[in-house]
Amino acid sequence: MQNVLSLGVIFLLFSGCLAVSREHNITKILAEHPEFSTFNHYLTATHLAGEINRRKTITVLAVSNTGMAPLLAKHLPLYTLKNVLSLHVLVDYFGAKKLHQINGGTAASSTLFQATGAASGTAGFVNITNHRAGRVSFAAEDVGDAPPVNFVKSIKEIPYDLAVIQISSVLSSPEAEAPTPAPAQVNLTTLMSKKGCKTFADLLVATGDAEKTFESNVGGGLTVFCPIDQAMKAFMPKFKNLTADGKLSVLLYHGIPVYNSIQMLKSNNGVVNTLATDGSTKNYNFTVQNDGEVVTLKTRVTVATITGTLIDEDPLAVYTIDQVLEPRELFKPEKTKAPAPAPAPVAEAPTKSRKRHHASPPAPAGPGEAPAADNQKAADDESAAGARARAGPWIVAAAAVGAAVLMVA
Repeated sequence: MQNVLSLGVIFLLFSGCLAVSREHNITKILAEHPEFSTFNHYLTATHLAGEINRRKTITVLAVSNTGMAPLLAKHLPLYTLKNVLSLHVLVDYFGAKKLHQINGGTAASSTLFQATGAASGTAGFVNITNHRAGRVSFAAEDVGDAPPVNFVKSIKEIPYDLAVIQISSVLSSPEAEAPTPAPAQVNLTTLMSKKGCKTFADLLVATGDAEKTFESNVGGGLTVFCPIDQAMKAFMPKFKNLTADGKLSVLLYHGIPVYNSIQMLKSNNGVVNTLATDGSTKNYNFTVQNDGEVVTLKTRVTVATITGTLIDEDPLAVYTIDQVLEPRELFKPEKTKAPAPAPAPVAEAPTKSRKRHHASPPAPAGPGEAPAADNQKAADDESAAGARARAGPWIVAAAAVGAAVLMVA
């Protein structure tokens, strides 16, 4: 009996584990360790943090503030710095235990530098060596004569999904540190005008500092949702009735000061701040919600759907939407008309009769009806069927446990 209970508990625990969905946020993990604040900052500035969070199997080789100093002293451009840091993100799981159990003493792992295609040949691989006496070292494929970089400690591990470990210094790689040209400058309003968002683009140019605000945010990451011309045409009467500040707020409401690729939007749900959000209050935000390949943007007034992509190249993404995003701060939800109440039934006047009537038995059921007893029987049958359906998975589980017990016996 005890064996049966033990196997049952194991089965339930195993089943529960299958339903667990593990997510990680590298920014929050490193925020708990101030000694990695510089490394954490540049993961965000280079947009690598978002890429790390999207991947399900990843190892981050974190470097302390002291270890980051020699790299920053080289004054590399941000795009080159991104290549160097992407070399510190392995696209495989290497927790502390796995590092000390590497078969044959050495292993090679691909990195984000390799996975993005920025590295030539195999320059984006990192070699891991398990030395005697427990020392583990890391080296880029094109390391040259650089001193060894050693494993220091584990910071955070989610077995087989995420490992954040500290290494002694930055990995050296001539390939990663080679000059990287910045992305070509994109004229935002020209792009939108040519791709079906001319009305919205014209308003950005004509309304206060709207265009300047959008353009100034591109370098640090920007996502724009531009309503198509047809949607703007229907919205223009409302727009013209707004104050100057209101008009500016509506336009800024269509920009997020963070780069979001379409894959990021399809994999993340939640509330986002916009260019119109006041830093001191939680206003002018909306909710991003995805259903498979469909991404919707929900304010408390309107719902818009992403219909196309104009550009999706870090640090800028511009998407077309089929409705104008109307913030609750400026607009009220349209009230739906309640259905008219049904007329009250007219009561029939009672007829007088001198005869005393006795209660008569219920009329026999017609072709489309079932007697009361039959109705109750059908209800009981339906309830029993539902119970059997709900019990189905547990019956299968019990059968599996029973089979396991017989095998043990």
